[in-house]
Amino acid sequence: MENNTVQQGKTTAIISYLTILGSIIAIFMNLESKNTFAGFHIRQAFGINITFYILAYFVRNFDSWMVSGPFYICFVVLWIYGFIGAVQGEMKTIPLLGEQFQKWFKNLA
Repeated sequence: MENNTVQQGKTTAIISYLTILGSIIAIFMNLESKNTFAGFHIRQAFGINITFYILAYFVRNFDSWMVSGPFYICFVVLWIYGFIGAVQGEMKTIPLLGEQFQKWFKNLA
């Protein structure tokens, strides 16, 4: 990918990982420029956030930290992986669902 494209989209890509609100703000920031680097990370971050909230709804019913602990650790690791990729200017999909997020949210950004 062209270095100029990465530099122009890096701020938007980083903002997309700052909670679900950051993802929504990043979507609007990328509407005009349609930066491919930013769009890639917006789809990744939005997918992480949506998946987290959907699964957290079901995990919250467990009283055991042995269920909820690994759940939260897994999403923190996925978030860090995506965030570091955005900071370093890399387009690496997150493990497990990254390819699916690119397909499911292809019209998003």
